[in-house]
Amino acid sequence: MPMTDLARAQTWVFDLDNTLYPASCRLFDQIEAKMRAYIADHLKLDDAGASALKSELFRRHGTTMKGLMLDHGVDPHHFLDFVHDIDLSPLDGSPALGGVLARLPGRKVIYTNGSTAHAGRVLARLGLTDQFDGVFDIVAARFVPKPEIEPYREMLDLLGVQAAGAVMVEDMARNLAPAAELGMTTVWIPNGTEWGDHGQGDHIHHTTHDLAAFLARGIAFGKLSSAAGRKGF
Repeated sequence: MPMTDLARAQTWVFDLDNTLYPASCRLFDQIEAKMRAYIADHLKLDDAGASALKSELFRRHGTTMKGLMLDHGVDPHHFLDFVHDIDLSPLDGSPALGGVLARLPGRKVIYTNGSTAHAGRVLARLGLTDQFDGVFDIVAARFVPKPEIEPYREMLDLLGVQAAGAVMVEDMARNLAPAAELGMTTVWIPNGTEWGDHGQGDHIHHTTHDLAAFLARGIAFGKLSSAAGRKGF
């Protein structure tokens, strides 16, 4: 889909993990390890058993946490606090992305299957805290994860976002399907994992491996199209 499709953007909806920072920093590996440790301790499993159950719960319920809630009565707040207690030192500040976001017209919000507290820590580490107008997290979604469509509707309503004027940026292909169904333009950032690649299709309108460069191209295109008398990016 050409960049002209992005020219109408009024709101940018960004996922957090492996989207605003590269998956190559392996930060989410820490969260995955904490999930396995939580399952092992809570259900008295060895590491192999915990790993297998984690994958099964993710496959059946959309997130491991939802599966633990429904199948094992886990307190989601306790789970989130535990798995997000990680070392953020692999994250470097992101001045290139920060500079582009500062020049990006329209509102910018976060929609994450993680918690607002985790989002706040990550954004602070990246130096991006001031770039976003709001966060819609898994708690606000009443623990219903992407890609179930209802929390997408709730996110749009709570944050006052018009779907037709919104762009959603995600690292998991399947999570963009509800966004496209509701009328949002979608941007996929492949994270190199099996789960990230799952669910590719026509609902993905743009793909990029470099978010800052992609947004910079869009801003440059918008200036050109605006100079030609069309709506700017």
